[in-house]
Amino acid sequence: MIDRSAPGGVLPAPEPRGASTVPAAALPVRPRTGRLLVLATVFICAACGLVYELELLALGSYLIGDSVTQASVVLSVMVFAMGVGSLLAKRLRHRPALGFGAIEAGLALLGGLSAMALYASFAWLGESQPALVAFSFAIGVLIGAEIPLLMVLIQRIRRQDAGGAVADLFAADYVGALVGGLAFPFLLLPVLGQLTGAMLTGGINVVVGGGLVLWLFRRDLSRRCRWLLIAVNLTVLAALCSATVLADDFERVARRAVYGGEVRVAVQTGVQELVLTGPSSGSPRSLDLFLDGRLRVSGYDEYRYHEALVHPAMTGPHARVLVLGGGDGLAAREVLRYPDVTSVTVVEIDPGVVRLARTDPMLSALNGRAYEDPRLGVVTQDAFRWLRGPAAHGRFDVIVSDLPDPGITPSTKLYSQEFYGLAARALSPGGRLAVHAGPLATRPRAYWTVESTLRAAGLRTVPYSAGGRLSGFAAGPDRAQGSRGAPPQDWGFVLAAREGAPPLRVDRDTPGLRSLSTGSLRDAARDAERTRIPGLPPSTLPHPRYS
Repeated sequence: MIDRSAPGGVLPAPEPRGASTVPAAALPVRPRTGRLLVLATVFICAACGLVYELELLALGSYLIGDSVTQASVVLSVMVFAMGVGSLLAKRLRHRPALGFGAIEAGLALLGGLSAMALYASFAWLGESQPALVAFSFAIGVLIGAEIPLLMVLIQRIRRQDAGGAVADLFAADYVGALVGGLAFPFLLLPVLGQLTGAMLTGGINVVVGGGLVLWLFRRDLSRRCRWLLIAVNLTVLAALCSATVLADDFERVARRAVYGGEVRVAVQTGVQELVLTGPSSGSPRSLDLFLDGRLRVSGYDEYRYHEALVHPAMTGPHARVLVLGGGDGLAAREVLRYPDVTSVTVVEIDPGVVRLARTDPMLSALNGRAYEDPRLGVVTQDAFRWLRGPAAHGRFDVIVSDLPDPGITPSTKLYSQEFYGLAARALSPGGRLAVHAGPLATRPRAYWTVESTLRAAGLRTVPYSAGGRLSGFAAGPDRAQGSRGAPPQDWGFVLAAREGAPPLRVDRDTPGLRSLSTGSLRDAARDAERTRIPGLPPSTLPHPRYS
């Protein structure tokens, strides 16, 4: 359009609709380079933010249990907090560089120390749910405040329409989240562990966020603000470095608070944390094995559990036996006591458990050095996946399902109708399946759901139980004694067989029993039947019934 009053007779081009009106920043680099630096910072900060989120999810599931519930709590609280943070960031938009620098320092400190704080709460207070919610909210608020301030900063470098700026920022943010999401399980967790991995992430966060503000936008800061941000960032870095140096000592002290003073082995595998407590010499009955904080093996009375699980299923053909789980070798020990057993296959997902059962002197003594028996073979694989393969079809006279309680979320699929259908397919005609179904007295609904699910898979069932103390959970000083300090609890089992197999009975003469008698098993089966909850639907993969 020609304008006779304008210089040259031409109207100036109108600004794009939605363009920012913030003043341009005085940068030490060209605007294009500055814009790339801001987007790179968005990328790195997004990766750090997702690592914090995954750290809270992983540690919450490990310390509290029930990963579905903990994921729902962390994600819902964090997303809500991000909205709160976005609103609060409006108050900082007139000083975006200072606000962004302060937010990144706070986020690095909270995110970097969150894992240590949660573990400390669990170890000394016996409760980490309030700390989990508090850190999820605080970290979510700080993450939510990042993007509005970065939006202002990138507009100060080069004004563009709001839609284009948002698209660029979110693209960098989402790609960074992808990198952080992959780095956590494949790099940080297996190499550095939860505590050190979180602190390293915090260190990267504070260096990148502080570096962007103190160098690229340093002219936006007064001399006092620059020195204040430098002091804050150095303090955060010093705190994270000190915590990293002290992490090993902290873990040892916290682990003693959780498990007691005799922690001999503590290993974080790619699957779970293994902790073995008890003296390094003497009776193997004094050891306890914890998997992800749960007491899985108590040398004090494990024999009652494994005898009740294994021997009722062995009253029939038992030349070929499959043990699902049971990498500690204790169920295999009971199976190998039968001289007419020709082969035992142990399917264990965690090679660390098998390695510990082979090499630890006390644990290998407790399992009777089962892994030295040539009849025993090990498959390191998920039990569900292995049963789907051709190697399992129709091969086994007995299957022993020695798996964690069904209420633990990662185990839910191993107590589903689909899983038991695969197990039934692996049985030979007349074969039997023994299932650890969780405590009958304290969780009857879960127990009877296991029994209902077995029947839905086409199996006949006989429920029974045995007394013991294995169901303890290490959750603070009062409960760290595990088998020694907890009152007796019960173990629930279900014996099952395919339709057309001979009648099932748990009161037959069972020569393998030492601590139990056939009469006590008969009484246990009768008592279990009295607690039956009829009409429970089976648990399936798309509709899990355990809580």
